[in-house]
Amino acid sequence: MTTAKRIRLLQGNEACAEGALAAGCRFFAGYPISPSSEIAEYLSVQLPRVGGVYLQMEDEIAAMAAVIGASLAGRKALTATSGPGFSLKQENIGFAAMTEVPCVVVDVMRGGPSTGLPTSPAQADVMQARWGTHGDHPVIALVPASVREAFTETVRAFNLAERFRVPVMLLMDEVIAHMREPVELPEPGELEIWDRPRPSVGPEAYLPYAETPSGVPPMADFGTGYRYHVTGLAHDQRGFPKDGAKTVDALLHRLLRKLELAREDIDRFELTATDDADVLVVAYGNVARSARAALREARAAGQRVGLFRPLTIWPFPEAEVEKLSRGCRAIVVAEMNAGQIGMEVERAVRGRCPVYRVNRIDGEPIAPEEIVLGIKEAA
Repeated sequence: MTTAKRIRLLQGNEACAEGALAAGCRFFAGYPISPSSEIAEYLSVQLPRVGGVYLQMEDEIAAMAAVIGASLAGRKALTATSGPGFSLKQENIGFAAMTEVPCVVVDVMRGGPSTGLPTSPAQADVMQARWGTHGDHPVIALVPASVREAFTETVRAFNLAERFRVPVMLLMDEVIAHMREPVELPEPGELEIWDRPRPSVGPEAYLPYAETPSGVPPMADFGTGYRYHVTGLAHDQRGFPKDGAKTVDALLHRLLRKLELAREDIDRFELTATDDADVLVVAYGNVARSARAALREARAAGQRVGLFRPLTIWPFPEAEVEKLSRGCRAIVVAEMNAGQIGMEVERAVRGRCPVYRVNRIDGEPIAPEEIVLGIKEAA
């Protein structure tokens, strides 16, 4: 007997909320802000139905702090925002990175700077996702390009946050957040779900920031008998402030190393027609959809064009870009900002081939025709 598939017509923000629920998220704290508000609205109804907690906070700073607190108590926790709110969250995101508190932050990107274009799409927060908070810190950022991926990449964001004890950013844009597509929702038990590593020793022997082969220490929940110190200051393996050079060096290198050791599991990208391509298009999010149409048009005209679409944008998949650059004459980077990932592509290519840019910063999506023109210029 076959089971009917659960296919629903979902908005990107709704799919993101469904993905959070499927991943085991049971706490949301946030503040309404376009174009992410539907995530909060959806979870305000659905979380209580599964025993979760929804809190509308007084501001974005408090929302991020509440998410950290809930995660320390053992809950998978989420917040959602857009550019101005993302800026306000940065100090506490840095705290989460330093204290290794798993959490997921959805940033539905809109035009900026400042309050900018509240209901128009942009992709101008990708550098903020990596460098928005100060210091050398670990972070992962994912970029879905469909409503289905809004679901699957939200699940992956929680898995990565839990597995590596790190803040994970989901960078949607207004187009993906508000478009509607049919999504086949998996049944319970069909998804791979990760939980944070738990201590295998008692409270007396527990080191909350212990060195481990993976670089990821086990994490005990507050309120379960394990008492430990949590501070944004540089700290030793017990969590107590320590400013000795040897201790600080070991801590910071471990924070960065835990992601580098797992790059094969973290990096994800899609290749389309790259085997024989002499012009490579790099695009992500909603622009990747236009890039696919441009690729079809260029191929129909006899041009050998391929598409590289990152789903993980941080850590940036520079090794794959470098590899692809060896076989092409030019690269075209299309994005809705002034060239943020274009700079990363240039860094990875290291002058092997020219890098052309197709950019828009006026709140209007990049059309396939604009990318076709960029391909013709590169060819």
